[in-house]
Amino acid sequence: MEPVIQNQEIPSIKPKQKAKQGPWGMAWKVFKKDKAAVAGLILLAIMMVAMALAPFLPFADPNEVDLTNRLKPVGTEGHVLGTDHLGRDMLSRIIYGGRVSIIVGIIAVTIALVIGSALGLIAGYFRNFYDTVIMRFMDILMAFPYVLLAIAIIAALGPGLMNTMIAVSIVGIPYYARIVRGSTLSFREMEFVLAERALGAGHLHIIFHHILPNCLPPIIVAVSLDVGWMILAAAGMSFLGLGAQPPLAEWGVMLSEGQEFIRVAPHVSLLPGFAIFLVVLALNLVGDGLRDALDPKSK
Repeated sequence: MEPVIQNQEIPSIKPKQKAKQGPWGMAWKVFKKDKAAVAGLILLAIMMVAMALAPFLPFADPNEVDLTNRLKPVGTEGHVLGTDHLGRDMLSRIIYGGRVSIIVGIIAVTIALVIGSALGLIAGYFRNFYDTVIMRFMDILMAFPYVLLAIAIIAALGPGLMNTMIAVSIVGIPYYARIVRGSTLSFREMEFVLAERALGAGHLHIIFHHILPNCLPPIIVAVSLDVGWMILAAAGMSFLGLGAQPPLAEWGVMLSEGQEFIRVAPHVSLLPGFAIFLVVLALNLVGDGLRDALDPKSK
């Protein structure tokens, strides 16, 4: 008898499917392709690490006065970037001054972000009376030139680093309020929000679990671009004598002190100005990269 061959099913080999990336993974993938943004991120990371580790690195005391070594040029032995009019080490003052300027910018942006986002969510979600009152107040703030409004607030509060942070943060509140309000107006009418509302979800649940997370991409881009502006604004107030006060190492103060010696020792003013330029440039490069990476229309 011939052997009976039973039909056996051959298991099919399915190709391995790649795990789907989330929106943040896709954004990082797009961001990495932008060489300018990556270069800005690396530059910003190097400066932040140097400033964070400044107390543990062999830098001189930024406020140590040595009149025998005043106005030394760049490349002087023991003072790589020279000294200022009081003999203080310029490299040390730039590093420590960067810590003050960047912290001021970050704190000011955080205050403006929290208050502006809260006002934007209330105005965009509840609309009607709340929208009218909040946005007309924002229009009043935006009617004044930013610098003049900041100077007026500092004049009312008094000069000082803390008052400078308060002033530039108040000036930045309308920026975030308008961004968040615009996003909220578009998301509140979408199907997933209407479905949550039909299921009986409360306003706070909808705002914090559905609308606010969807507002994060434009907020992140706005923050990355606004930190540089805040640093410039705070340095400008210090340059005018309204912000940080000598002998504190801060870039705006260093610019103000160095303007008297621009002809005999230009490095005293040029170096802190170049430091501000590098930080703001790096932040803008990163912000442009984030804007392209988080823009859903570009995909």
